[in-house]
Amino acid sequence: MNDQIDSGDEHGELGDAEYAEFMELAAQEGFEAEEIEGAIGEAGHGPLPVLAVVGRPNVGKSTLVNRIIGRREAVVEDKPGVTRDRVTYEAEWAGRRFKVVDTGGWEQDVLGIDASVAAQAEYAIEASDAVVFVVDSTVGATDTDEAVVRLLRKAGKPVVLCANKVDGQSGEADATALWSLGLGEPHPVSSLHGRGTGDMLDAVLEALPDAPAQTFGTAIGGPRRIALIGRPNVGKSSLLNKVAGEERVVVNEIAGTTRDPVDELIELGGTVWKFIDTAGIRRRVHLQEGADYYASLRTAAAVEKAEVAVILIDTSESISVQDQRIITMAVEAGRALVIAYNKWDTLDEERRYYLEREIETELAQIAWAPRVNVSARTGRHMERLVPAIETALAGWETRVPTGRLNAFLGELVAAHPHPIRGGKQPRILFGTQAGTKPPRFVLFASGFIEAGYRRFVERRLREEFGFEGTPIHISVRVREKRGRKK
Repeated sequence: MNDQIDSGDEHGELGDAEYAEFMELAAQEGFEAEEIEGAIGEAGHGPLPVLAVVGRPNVGKSTLVNRIIGRREAVVEDKPGVTRDRVTYEAEWAGRRFKVVDTGGWEQDVLGIDASVAAQAEYAIEASDAVVFVVDSTVGATDTDEAVVRLLRKAGKPVVLCANKVDGQSGEADATALWSLGLGEPHPVSSLHGRGTGDMLDAVLEALPDAPAQTFGTAIGGPRRIALIGRPNVGKSSLLNKVAGEERVVVNEIAGTTRDPVDELIELGGTVWKFIDTAGIRRRVHLQEGADYYASLRTAAAVEKAEVAVILIDTSESISVQDQRIITMAVEAGRALVIAYNKWDTLDEERRYYLEREIETELAQIAWAPRVNVSARTGRHMERLVPAIETALAGWETRVPTGRLNAFLGELVAAHPHPIRGGKQPRILFGTQAGTKPPRFVLFASGFIEAGYRRFVERRLREEFGFEGTPIHISVRVREKRGRKK
């Protein structure tokens, strides 16, 4: 299995003959072989291994995440409970790429500290391939830290112990004391100043597998995985019960009846699917922000496990920022997408008119996603769900042969050249599709290609080759100046 993964990474998804032909074309255009191989390898990586960063609130997890990803994206504030919209980021260290799940803390649940820590850690650990456990070395191991250690042992995932807030030699002894946790060597780190993070990341690379354990769409991976996601009380559990034909999940008017993701094997249209119900959480007014973050973390964990995200939107309410945030999370994760507009049977003509306008303006960026108008309560149009999922999966796995792609690009560039900027006109010279699930393209160009022109290329790719129901990733490599060659 690993041999297959290694050989696939070498040329992305190009076969040997196609790769040789492509390299010949690249040489004619003046590209170095190493540059081409690097670009194809980067774009053709397939699903990335996932690293979860866990620990109790205010030990510096978000600061460490920012240090790992090399930019300030996770919100950092000197108090526990700072919430974030995004919880997953891409990172690279020593030439290897992986995803980081930030499980920053929030106000403690009234059920007690153990329950709260268990909740935040379990969802992240479940979706991860390895874990960085962050402990505040200036405080030492607390009862809460011990609770997390028990969780980690139970999960059986590789763990790298990070002793944070070691700002100098004097703090090394504090870090050494954390051997007592029984998780192996504590890595002394100052995530604020960057001290020791390189050694810790070297240990992370040793712990992370080359590729995620989950194998999609094969006999090894089992049934195709469908994540039902959406904001609380949008009808996810009702939909799951309806497609299952029985009451498998508790349904209640109170948002957040479902506490744990429920995986259900359901036969539809002669095929067995694995549905992952990620219904929202029980909301308490004084924990509103924490609940939103907690829901985001659960959704991110479910999306990482899935191949297709079925996003439910409540048509009786206006499309919200939270709806858009969930859609963005699924698109950035590179999952196939189906949008299910629920409670369609309750709409009057006026609401239907305004909803269509909202969809045009608020969701224009995912016009490519299959749409089904359903009622989870009555079962209206449920038979349309499986064809939409199959369409999205087909688009997600589509690959365009390099020869056909370059014929298309040649016609496109000739008919619609890139605008002239600064007296120069950059040109797309050739390209290839380095990967699928989702489709990932690498285009090689003579100069910088503007974002607007990239969007135009993506739109035309969809018109020509379909790709319904899937995000498309396009990266551009610019030819190095020839004068730099020795």
